[in-house]
Amino acid sequence: MPFAAAVFDVDGVIVDSPHEQAWREALQGFADPKRFTTAIYQAYVAGKPRLMGARAALEQLGVPDAENRAVQYAEQKQKRILDLIEARCFVIFPDALRFIRGVRARGLRVAVASSSKNANRMMELIRVGPKETLLDLCDANLCGRDVRRGKPDPEIFLLAAAQLGITPSSCFVVEDAPAGIHAAKAAGMTALGVARHEDTALLQVAGADLVVSSLDDVAIDALPGSRLAHGSSKGTATDAARAGAHQ
Repeated sequence: MPFAAAVFDVDGVIVDSPHEQAWREALQGFADPKRFTTAIYQAYVAGKPRLMGARAALEQLGVPDAENRAVQYAEQKQKRILDLIEARCFVIFPDALRFIRGVRARGLRVAVASSSKNANRMMELIRVGPKETLLDLCDANLCGRDVRRGKPDPEIFLLAAAQLGITPSSCFVVEDAPAGIHAAKAAGMTALGVARHEDTALLQVAGADLVVSSLDDVAIDALPGSRLAHGSSKGTATDAARAGAHQ
């Protein structure tokens, strides 16, 4: 069945966000922030609901009574991330903007589905044209939606497909975290992994159908034929011009 839609995670996929920084800095008083590595963030925190991620991080760092202390840690992280967002400590990944525009140019619809309740604010602040924000490129927005179970449960991706009015098997998901890849596969969707932190192996083990280090490395013209393959997502010169360098 041909692909009809692409469902994107936001943090680490579309936006180079300050989430990892906020998680690290909020550790003060719980553990040495220097021990919170990118590897820990990607494997145990990224893509998960805030409280679940907080508990996982504390457990990985050996913090006593992690389950109860996770609430305070999550609250400290949220305060820090809000400050960083309002300070504009984030940018859109240029390859992601090119890819989204290329996907839309080929007739596919676009949804964003992040467990982060902070994703909407970042997308509102990112301008991709004279009068457009990143949110204007989305046909459906599930970011911050209250769900019964977060990733790796497929609920948020199934809700995205339902909101688009498209069957899950006609969607592919773009994710950078193992939890998101697991959720995509559980939803019956094709999974495209973006390894921005030299974590290709983690995404492959999670079950990604294709892993790339940049979305420019995806054969975008193969997508309408329901195929993920290595190639070029920059498309025609016209596509590239439309993508521009708006950030």
